[in-house]
Formats: sequence, C-alpha cells, structure tokens
Amino acid sequence: MTPQPAAWTIASIMLLLSGCSDRGTAPPPQPQETGVKPGVSRPRVIQPPPVVQARLRTESVALHAVPEIVTAPGEVSLDLKQVAKITSRIDGQAELIHVQLGDHVKKGQPLAAIASLQLDQLIEEHLVSKARADVAENNFRRTEKLRADDIVPERKLIEDKGRYLETRAHYLHVREKLLNMGLTATELLPLESGRHEERHRYTLTSPITGTVVAQNVVRGQGVTPGNELFEIVDTSRVWVFANLPIEQARKFKEGDTGTITPKGGEPVTAPLTYLAPVADETTRTILVRFEVANAQGQLKPREYVDVTLMLAGRPAIAVPVTALTTVENQRGVFVRRDQGFAFAPVDSGREGGGWVEIRKGLSDQDTVVTEGVFDLKNVLLKEHIGSGE
Repeated sequence: MTPQPAAWTIASIMLLLSGCSDRGTAPPPQPQETGVKPGVSRPRVIQPPPVVQARLRTESVALHAVPEIVTAPGEVSLDLKQVAKITSRIDGQAELIHVQLGDHVKKGQPLAAIASLQLDQLIEEHLVSKARADVAENNFRRTEKLRADDIVPERKLIEDKGRYLETRAHYLHVREKLLNMGLTATELLPLESGRHEERHRYTLTSPITGTVVAQNVVRGQGVTPGNELFEIVDTSRVWVFANLPIEQARKFKEGDTGTITPKGGEPVTAPLTYLAPVADETTRTILVRFEVANAQGQLKPREYVDVTLMLAGRPAIAVPVTALTTVENQRGVFVRRDQGFAFAPVDSGREGGGWVEIRKGLSDQDTVVTEGVFDLKNVLLKEHIGSGE
C-alpha cells in the first residue's frame, strides 16, 4: 500500500472539520409574535381588591350620536313688548300719585291724576259740540218727516242735513281727542249725560301689568307732553342676546332650542327667535336672540349668562365622560380584560351631552369602566410605584 502524502492528509482533515462545523451551527432564534409593537409596552392588567370592584360600574362601548356643543356669553335684556314708558299727553300739574317705585301694577290701574286747564277746555268743547250735534240731528229728523208730507221744500231738507253732518263731525273729532288722551268711552258717558264734576282730572293708567321701575314725578309737579313720568316693565318674559361666529351661526335656524345658564342659577331652555341678517361690522359675528320665560324672575335684565346650543352629531363610537381619565399625561379609559382591567390610551373627539367621541383606541367589542375610575387609577399608580418602574 502506497503511503499518502502528508499534504493530502492535512487537507482531508480540514474538509472534515469544516463539514462538521456547518452541520452543528443552528440559525439564530427569531422573535415570536407578541401582538405588541416594538417600543410599546403591553398594557398593565390590574386586579383591584374586592372593595374597589364593588364600586365599579361598566358599560359596553356602542355607537352614540355625540352632539356638537356651541357656547357663547350672553346678556339678559328686557323684552321690548313688555316695557311701557308713561307720559302725559297734555300740559298740567300732578295732583295725585297713586303708585311709587317698586309697586306691582295691573293693566288699567291708575298711576297719577293730572289737573289740566287744557282738559277742562277740551271737555267743555266736547259738551258744546255734543249739544249742537243733538240739536242739528233733531232738526234734520223733523225736516225729513215734513218733507215726506211735502210740507217743506227739498232745499230745507238738504240744509238741515248738511248742518247735522257738520256738527256731528266736529263732535266726533273732539271726542276722538279725548279718547286719544287716555279717556275711555265709559268715562265720557257721564260727561255726555250731564253727570260730571266741575273740575276734571286727566288720569294716567298703566297699559301693561308689571312693576314700576322708574318714577320721575311727585305731587304738585308740572308736566308737559313727552316727559317720562313712569316706566313699567314686565320681566315674566325676557330676551337673551349672544354673538356667534358666522360659521357657527349658519348651523342654526329660528326655532332651535338653546340653554341659558345664569351665574349661580339653574339653566333654562328657550327658543331661538332671531338671527341678525347682517354681521357686526367690528366683530364679524351674528347677533342671536332667545325669548325666555321668566315667571319666577330668576333672570335679571342686564346680567351676563352662558348660552349653549347643540347640534345633533353623527353616530360614532363613544363613551360616557365619566369613563375618561389621564394617566402619565395620556388620556384614556379602563377596559375590562379576562384577568382584570387595563388602561387603554384613546384619541378622543367631540364632547357633548355627557358623551365623548372615541376616534382611536376602542372598538364596539370593548367594555369600559364608567364609575370607580378614580379608584382604579389609584390601584394602577400604587402597583406602578411598588414595581419600581
């Protein structure tokens, strides 16, 4: 047997060792799928003690229409249909004052009595014109009968009729003056029948039911037409004004309902009754007005209030506001898991009507904690501190 060269022997040994090395080298282990993205920690599942679990309330996530809330500062104003400024229509002197500042008055209630020479003269003219009109009418009626019997000529009938129409027109004109001054037909009746006093007073009465909020006359004071003597307001209904940005005002219409909340008071609802057709030149906002029932007087004219309007939103995944909390600067909710509860960060959207829209972070298969969130947060923080993380 021929001996092999030493070089061939060394080469064979090297090839053998190389083959053994390839077969014995295992591929590096691959990371298993964990469902958690790199750099994101798995949500901590906590198991609250029984005392905390007893206080928890949960609710399944579902689609809910979250309304869009529009708020604006507002101001309470008097309803101008509920305001009356009382003035005298003749010159005179205040002889009697029947009411004073703060009194509640009814429609038609006397406020003040004004003695007036002008009134006396007008009443005298009224009585004279009434008498002349009565005489002219009697003559005309008698002439009508005589003309029917062909006793008087046609011209006589025409003359008497013309005189009657003239005197009656003058009488009605004077009577209308007295009525425009505030006297009623009932008050004129005793004058025309001869039952009246020698001196007459012009009585100012309230045109509305309300409260006297201004008194600018005292007994003995001279008055002239146009002078404001009293102001009476009825605050059982008031106006509330607010200014909305144009883009927000476009979303509403007359008849929509708003909520008016006074400082420290209970909110009340009211219809939207006016949207200004022209934007404010300075603020570029739209003036809106609400008519508010105010029978109890809870709203005071000139006070500031908060005005809230709501627009129905589209259905979206939403949770009650009470479910939201903040952990380590992240807003989220506690979600029920098989082993307990886990904090889930969420991306929230619109809030309104006690609901919050959830854009990301939840599905309609989840169940969230709506009561006892603060207790769960405390448990989570304690575990976090205890673990030294």
